[in-house]
Amino acid sequence: MGQALRVCHYYNIFTIHPALGGVHLLPSCDCMKNNQALIPVYDMAACIPGTNFIIKKTEGNSVPSYMAIPHRHTDYKISFLQEGEVTHYTDFEKYTIKAPALLMLAPDQVHQQTGNSYYKMMHISFNKEFLLTETQGVLACWECMFSQVVLPVMNQEQVRELSVYLELMYQEFKDNKPQKGLILKNLLNAFIICAGRLVNCKNDTARNEVPNSVVNMDYSQNRIVRQFKSLIDENFVNSTQVTQYADMLYVTPGHLNDLIKTVTGKTAKQIIDERRILEAKRLLFWGEHSVKEIAGRLNFEDDAYFNRFFKKHTGNTPALFQKQIREKYN
Repeated sequence: MGQALRVCHYYNIFTIHPALGGVHLLPSCDCMKNNQALIPVYDMAACIPGTNFIIKKTEGNSVPSYMAIPHRHTDYKISFLQEGEVTHYTDFEKYTIKAPALLMLAPDQVHQQTGNSYYKMMHISFNKEFLLTETQGVLACWECMFSQVVLPVMNQEQVRELSVYLELMYQEFKDNKPQKGLILKNLLNAFIICAGRLVNCKNDTARNEVPNSVVNMDYSQNRIVRQFKSLIDENFVNSTQVTQYADMLYVTPGHLNDLIKTVTGKTAKQIIDERRILEAKRLLFWGEHSVKEIAGRLNFEDDAYFNRFFKKHTGNTPALFQKQIREKYN
């Protein structure tokens, strides 16, 4: 049996297995956060220890094998489609994206790329800690940056602005110069703010207000909301009650619920339940898993309770949702 070569998918290189009936490109185990996950999760820090920022370029007519496999990332990823066209699935939506455009992917979103059209792209991957605190303050509605998935770049001025920062980051990333990390941080923050100018926050539109760029939103009223949502992402399987998150945030359940409702228009419990439903939908759509297995993974008492919970929030049983969503896209 041929020996496998383990390398890193963040640099477009994958494990080569000559013994699998030919040369196969498979993700290196070093990149995986949890090999037992129902959907593969790639972790930049596990792949390249100590790394919290990567930039790379891709170009061609075929999709790399690792991108064609449904997977998640632990980090944020922004891809700039400079030329051509790509077909991208993110969670339960299919996007046919034409250049120029930004593709925004948040941690844990399940995604894959398909198609055989020519494309030219630049990609940056980073964790939130790599952003300067000031930028997280300016972009208070952090979720808005990634909830829209595809951000069309409307004119050549925007293309030039984004391209300048990307090329500067790319060159700085390749070179080994003093204060490289600090320069990359500042360039990334400037790029993020430029991208934020393209975004209209959905919360404003939902309230029938004039859509507002995320760079203008109030930071203070969103800080706890961002912390709350971040804690949900980390704990939603085992922590399902508002009181548990209030304890983590050192506030009363009533105060937390009032703040969440003021900012989002939803109760804190709705936000928690929506995250559980989102994960259930991801597993139902992307994987070959039984309803009972998914119920167990998401810590429901049994599959009967999971069925009731899912139908209450979606109007369909898990099995019917799975059938309908797969018929829609397959």
